[in-house]
Amino acid sequence: MSVNRSVDHCKTPSDITYQVLSWVMVGEFTLGLPLNLSVLYIFIFRYKFWKNKAIFLFNIVVADFLLVGCLPFKIHHYQHNLRRSEDTVLCKIMLFMLFLNRGASIAFLITMSLDRYFNVVHLGRRNFVNVFKKSPQISVVIWILLLPLTTPTMVTTFECCNSHGREKETFLHDVTDTFREIVFFSQIIIPYIILVYCTVRIVSRLRKKTVGEKTKLRRAVCLVTSVVVVFSFCFLPCTITRAALLFVRLKNWQDAENIAVQVYDALMVLSYSDCLLDPLIYCFCNSGFKDVYISTFCPRHREHVQ
Repeated sequence: MSVNRSVDHCKTPSDITYQVLSWVMVGEFTLGLPLNLSVLYIFIFRYKFWKNKAIFLFNIVVADFLLVGCLPFKIHHYQHNLRRSEDTVLCKIMLFMLFLNRGASIAFLITMSLDRYFNVVHLGRRNFVNVFKKSPQISVVIWILLLPLTTPTMVTTFECCNSHGREKETFLHDVTDTFREIVFFSQIIIPYIILVYCTVRIVSRLRKKTVGEKTKLRRAVCLVTSVVVVFSFCFLPCTITRAALLFVRLKNWQDAENIAVQVYDALMVLSYSDCLLDPLIYCFCNSGFKDVYISTFCPRHREHVQ
């Protein structure tokens, strides 16, 4: 595939847009860092996640820290009118971290949703996810399995801002870019379909009221619904825009590409709010964590509720 192009894809097409986006990320970092630090403190020192079957939740916190750690670099680049770092090594490291963050967040969110699905819809049958939840080694295996998904960012033919947009593309370039896009789209679309299916089945059980207690069913609905909301708000918009960006790039519509790039980057910045929304999922998923968090940081609120 060959595209005649002399555009520097790492330069911002609109300085004003990216200045605004940089300040949005400043807000996300300012809120996300203390929030996730407080969550990490609770998980380790107060809630003791390894004793309360909250290993998957803890891994989501770790994944969010990968994202929070990338935000200062992204802010610096946007404020200097760059979509990515001009340093190839730093650019690949950043994309590696972001790929790993997104993959880990999605993997552990899906695992928790499947756990609730099996506990509600297939109550009485052996829940393999529940078995995994008790083993810390499974989390390590999940992280290791995610590493192959980041390989497009590590090969020498990979360019940070130039997926299917080089002046001259070789077959190896084409394969690398295609694999990158397959990973990008599949890690959003496939889990989203699974989530919608789990949500529909759990809601159906809640209406029939044939399995378990009503409170337990409602809690399961809250969990999977909150995960669907996070996906719909953070991940789906940038996925759709990514498809549009690739389309106009392959068509060599330069003016349309400049607009698509700005919309895509804006929605990617929106997706970084994932690190702010995940703590809500912790509360929906684990009432014990919510009680400990409130009693630690909002003791007066807890006394008022009681």
